[in-house]
Amino acid sequence: MKKKTDIKNLIKKICFIGITIYVMSIFINQQKTLNSYKTSQEYYKEEIETKLAYQETLKETKSNINSEEYIEEIAREKLDMYLPNEKVYIDKNK
Repeated sequence: MKKKTDIKNLIKKICFIGITIYVMSIFINQQKTLNSYKTSQEYYKEEIETKLAYQETLKETKSNINSEEYIEEIAREKLDMYLPNEKVYIDKNK
């Protein structure tokens, strides 16, 4: 009789240890997943902030797009256009 109770106690202990190990492994895997989600969340928050800043610059550009200063700036920088009475000097050393 004593051997049967010893075997039963041993089986119960082994099952308890197995279940404990299983639960701990699930907990560790979930913690790893949560940590990866947290880093992803931080990355996307930074991405949103940069996109919002870019959106603000676009809104400023949109509000200034019909101003004479903006048109003149674009004409000078992108189209190499100048005012009729303006002298243009070219540096050949570049």
